Amino acid sequence: MRWENQKIHDDAGRPAAAPLIPMQGLLRSVRTPEFDGITFHEVAAKTALNKVPGQSNMPFKWTVNPTRGCSHSCKYCFARNTHSYLDMGTGEDFDTQIVVKTNVAEVLRAELAKASWKREHVALGTNTDPYQRLEGRYQLMPGIIRALADSETPFSILTKGPLLKRDLPLLVEASKNVDVSVAVSLAIMDPPLQQAVEPGTPNPTARLNLVRTVADAGLDVNVLAMPILPWLTDSEDHLDWLHGSLKEAGASWVSTGALHLRPGAREWFMQWLQQEHPALVPRYRRLYSGRHGFGSYASKEYKQWLGARAAEARRRHGFERDSDLRWRGRTSPEESAPQQRADDPQLQLPGLELSGQAQGALW
Repeated sequence: MRWENQKIHDDAGRPAAAPLIPMQGLLRSVRTPEFDGITFHEVAAKTALNKVPGQSNMPFKWTVNPTRGCSHSCKYCFARNTHSYLDMGTGEDFDTQIVVKTNVAEVLRAELAKASWKREHVALGTNTDPYQRLEGRYQLMPGIIRALADSETPFSILTKGPLLKRDLPLLVEASKNVDVSVAVSLAIMDPPLQQAVEPGTPNPTARLNLVRTVADAGLDVNVLAMPILPWLTDSEDHLDWLHGSLKEAGASWVSTGALHLRPGAREWFMQWLQQEHPALVPRYRRLYSGRHGFGSYASKEYKQWLGARAAEARRRHGFERDSDLRWRGRTSPEESAPQQRADDPQLQLPGLELSGQAQGALW
């Protein structure tokens, strides 16, 4: 490979220290000028298929994650805490210390060839994005797609990355023999806010173009409008903007969901909120209060209110009930109160509303 001789060095030109703990299967760690500030830890993976825990509400049993860590650097990413298992930080380390399973396609093909494999649905993009920018360097996804298609295994891909366009011919070909589902993640339409919260991701226009390209190729494309940020992207105007743009781009369906603040992501997101929107911090603490303090999920009342408001936006823009529940968990807020309207007085949140002046400051 052209970067075979690149090594990690410190500022004085000496070899940098090894990771704090031995990384299983580590082949080498690499930095390259094209990815300033990012270190790739290349590993030889022993397994590719991950079994989803039985208690999970995900509507699939298997996943494949070609990487750990993500240069998208989304402040809210729920997967941040997985870096703590490597004795790395869930903040900057998650964004810049990225584990790459360089042999993932070969290992996956071997696992799918086993007689015990039942060709159950496999999901990609549930932990970190398989089309983050490093995919242009390592080109892992074509081998993964071919392995799944050749074994007649149905699969789905969730991404923020327009790099998926490169593999559209492979996906279209695979869809002739197996069930292929593509979902694009887009929840923030305001470019400055989107880049502040998701600094390493493509902008909304690029992702709308991805939706349009996938739809034009003849594949259904669902959109995960997650996370919706309380008081930042949950207004009727913003949801109308989002759903209208997605309908025009050719999206088949839009699923919404409120921000989750799990440990690891919680600290990183709240640090950003304190810096950028300090007036919202006490409101978030009340909205996410749990039995033992700051919880991971917004209140049930808020999720119902948001679900009703999003349902109205879908109806206004002609999104009909989708039969494909692959990307919608059983605890979706849309399912919790399907008959209630966003202006239902039972769904008002006393003490949590923003004044008109504060709304104007945020918008």
